[in-house]
Amino acid sequence: MKVEADTKGISRIPSFVGEVRQEVKKVSWPGRRETMLTTGVVFVFALIAAIYFMIVDQVIYRSLHWIIG
Repeated sequence: MKVEADTKGISRIPSFVGEVRQEVKKVSWPGRRETMLTTGVVFVFALIAAIYFMIVDQVIYRSLHWIIG
């Protein structure tokens, strides 16, 4: 019974690949300018997050150092 299910699944692979190709054709891919812009935004927010967490880390470190002595 298990072998029959596997062979049915394997026989559906070509139709699955065809459906995937049809769906990929429908995708609206971003242009170079949009890709560069969103990449820049991601880097800026990553930098802001890094600075924020560095400051929070230093505040916690210094607070604990002051409390513990």
